[in-house]
Amino acid sequence: MQMVRKAVAVVLASLALASPVLAETIANPVAQFSGLDKITGRITTFDVYIDETVQFGALQITPRACYTRPPTETQRTSVFVEVDQVSLKGSIDRIFTGWMFADSPALNAIDHAVYDIWLLDCKQSSDVPPPAADTGTGG
Repeated sequence: MQMVRKAVAVVLASLALASPVLAETIANPVAQFSGLDKITGRITTFDVYIDETVQFGALQITPRACYTRPPTETQRTSVFVEVDQVSLKGSIDRIFTGWMFADSPALNAIDHAVYDIWLLDCKQSSDVPPPAADTGTGG
């Protein structure tokens, strides 16, 4: 019985060594996007803090999470983002919810007639000041 336990321990140890190590992800407070206005041909690069909503033309972009990997790992930069379209009448419709990847911008692209938006990077800081904290004073 002791030989069986030793054999099982050796097998388990070898499986632990052979299993792939999952790359550590780094949560970042800032997502950096580029946006193309197809009418003017102008490309704009902009930073957005996590859970902040910014307006790009008729679109509102709200990143919920932005992840990178350590420099020693294969890079994979991804953002979970919600994109809403504001109509001329003021109604808001969700046109995209999901993951975008910096290394594959067309994988989950925003399908819009006038605007293209894609993820460039996730960052720890930005030159743009963070959104003001809600003080709850109502005034």
